[in-house]
Amino acid sequence: MESLFLFSSFASLATFTFCCFAFLPSFIASSYPIFKHSIYPNFTASHLQFVDYNGAFLGSVNGTFMASIIGLSQSPLSYYLSIIHKSTNTIIWTHNPSTPISESSTLLLTINGLFITDASNNLIWSTPPFNSPVRALQLLETGNLILVDNRNVSLWESFNHPTDTIVMGQNLDVGRSLYAPAGPTNLSTGDYRLTLSDKDLIFQWRDQTYWMLSMETNAFKHSNEPLSYMAMNSTGLNLLGDDGSLVFQVNLNFSSFRIAKLGSDGRFRIMSFIGEKWVEEFVGPEEYCRVPSACGQLGLCNIHEASCSCPPGFDRRSDDKVGCVPTDDSLSLPIGCNPSGNLNSTSISYVKLEDWMDYFSNDLAEPVKRSVNLSICQDLCSMNCSCLGFFYGNYSGVCYLLENYLGSIMSKSTREDRIGYIKTSSASSTKNTFTKKEDKFPMVAMVLIPLFGFFFLLTIIGIAILWLRKARPSKLEDAMILDRQNSLSSSSELNIISIPGLPVRFDFEELVSATENFETEIGSGGFGMVYRGTMPDETVVAVKKIKNFGTRGKKEFCTETAIIGSIHHVNLVRLKGFCIQGNLRFLVYEFMNGGSLERTLFGTGPVLQWNERLKIAIGTAKGLAYLHSECQHKIIHCDIKPDNILLGEKSSVKISDFGLSKLLDHHDNSKLLTTMRGTRGYIAPEWLTSSGITDKSDVYSFGMVLLEIVSGRRNCTLMTQRSTGITKDANGSNGESISTLSLEPGWVYFPAMALEMHNQRRYLELVDQRLEGRVRSEEVEKLVRVALCCVQMVPEFRPTMAEVVAMLEDRLPLREPRVDALNFLLSFGGRLSRHAPD
Repeated sequence: MESLFLFSSFASLATFTFCCFAFLPSFIASSYPIFKHSIYPNFTASHLQFVDYNGAFLGSVNGTFMASIIGLSQSPLSYYLSIIHKSTNTIIWTHNPSTPISESSTLLLTINGLFITDASNNLIWSTPPFNSPVRALQLLETGNLILVDNRNVSLWESFNHPTDTIVMGQNLDVGRSLYAPAGPTNLSTGDYRLTLSDKDLIFQWRDQTYWMLSMETNAFKHSNEPLSYMAMNSTGLNLLGDDGSLVFQVNLNFSSFRIAKLGSDGRFRIMSFIGEKWVEEFVGPEEYCRVPSACGQLGLCNIHEASCSCPPGFDRRSDDKVGCVPTDDSLSLPIGCNPSGNLNSTSISYVKLEDWMDYFSNDLAEPVKRSVNLSICQDLCSMNCSCLGFFYGNYSGVCYLLENYLGSIMSKSTREDRIGYIKTSSASSTKNTFTKKEDKFPMVAMVLIPLFGFFFLLTIIGIAILWLRKARPSKLEDAMILDRQNSLSSSSELNIISIPGLPVRFDFEELVSATENFETEIGSGGFGMVYRGTMPDETVVAVKKIKNFGTRGKKEFCTETAIIGSIHHVNLVRLKGFCIQGNLRFLVYEFMNGGSLERTLFGTGPVLQWNERLKIAIGTAKGLAYLHSECQHKIIHCDIKPDNILLGEKSSVKISDFGLSKLLDHHDNSKLLTTMRGTRGYIAPEWLTSSGITDKSDVYSFGMVLLEIVSGRRNCTLMTQRSTGITKDANGSNGESISTLSLEPGWVYFPAMALEMHNQRRYLELVDQRLEGRVRSEEVEKLVRVALCCVQMVPEFRPTMAEVVAMLEDRLPLREPRVDALNFLLSFGGRLSRHAPD
């Protein structure tokens, strides 16, 4: 009896101990050793045995990872079979987040696989059937839990069934997903999902896309090959094709171990294990308001302050912890369809959102209809019981429906074409609240009022006919002509506003007011003058007045404007809108407060440091690479020069005037341009012949700009003091000393000098002397070699802009430029010395 009492006491104590530790996942970080690296069939583990192993029953060879049953503080307490990174207690895998187990569950390993059963021996979770018997369960040092057979062939791997995390060495194949947990201590599947498609890494909230990896400024696209899988290595996150070729890449600092995790907040984080802790390296989406439920249902997320409020017409109730509801107590948000598929309430009204508000999915979702009017869009939502609101494009005529679930509303810093409406319902009325409530009129009134109206209308028509008969024929003809002109004008306007994707159309009076009657000119070029403007919401814009528009009609202009307006990239100046006033054409762009590279590089202001020059070079190259190979409509810029490279806050760099050559000249073949455009000194040699203009012409222009970035002076520089070697550029600004390339007194052609210094490996003699030695020779060599590769005579010898970016970012080895394809620079430099440029 005494021994039975002791055993009972011991069992009770063991159970109590396990339950206490189960509430704290930190118990698995115990200093107790892990005894097993493999376990074999006929292994059974109950909660008492988990205590015997201090919560963990399996460990990797070096103890980096442990397989354990952990309990999380939920009600009721839930347990999960998990793999944990020991040093940080980070869960990297769980057996099935949607089916937690209880403390009475049992873990079984048999020759048929791994099983978890409840107290009644009912199956909760298991591995699939196998064709050969299981020999062992092992936990690898990579964190991969595997079942192997007698030949040590893998039968099942946890890496092939990810939950919310992937680690180095683990692939996420196309079609597979990561599912965010419902909360920090609730591992059941939440509302966020990350899926790898054959085109992109897609972020979704309740099946609505809110982000893609290609939208990240740090994600570089190498090719358009279909994706096959995603993996991480020591240098970053990679999306690869079938043959292992790199398609997308997020470059990160070197790390020996990192993980990527989709959090319960809907954000994807990449973290490296440095100094016994996780260091966050990447988060996407970076913008807080891009997360669909950042502020709850219909909560308004302020992008500037990352704060939450409610839109006008809505507020938060003390008993509503989810989001915002209508301020009017008689209205409520519809609850969707009833079991019969109909709307639960027949009374529908809409609350209009402010013009500066938008919805997270509008930029990524396909509209349900195009080229429709507002009334049709509204009807589409009203007749759809799953529709909870809609957004309508005033000028583009596109209609987006918000169906099934409502996320947060985003504020916008700029005016948008889309206007939003949120559906509300009221059970107290059976009529659509867009119409007035009916009163019960007497039958006599219902008859007499329409009759009176009919006779009144006849009287008005008779008076009008008598007046027209007395009018002179010439006036009648004039009125008919004017009516016909108005009809034609209206028809033209309808054609314009029905073009899909058209950006905001500004009134001419708006631009006159914003620019103070085009008072402040901030730039000019071959396409027209640029003026600074301030919109009513205090947004500063750049207004370009197009000249030499030619014979293109309004519809053609708007079609090309829609293409330009649809292009969004961190290194391209965004088109905000346009204006048509008679024969005048205006484009409204975002304003770049740093001015042009031309002014910064060649002006008298602060000297650009080398790291700033490199950022400008890489940013410009990325923008061109996007235009050439990544946007939906391939665009050749045709006028790359420092004037068209604009600088902004935080060292941002953006290309302007892209797409304008296509806008001003109609081409039947978008891939081949033959019109002579561009700026002297930057145009490729093929422009001077009958050869077609391709994207390699932009590569040549970029190479010329890159040489100017290195030297800090224009490529054609006037030498005025031959004896001292001091040069002056075309504007009279002091340049640097030169010691090579003996030309006739007059003009020095820097590309020819760069070729000669490259041949002699004397790169530091090419760098801007104002940097005073704050740059290493190999850094200059990289830019000079890339530039010379770009300006080779034969277009086929030049790299693509994607390859240029990879070389500048040290992801591709530097090419060696072909001297025979560059000798034309020397001959051109000799001719230039005898004939100063205009």
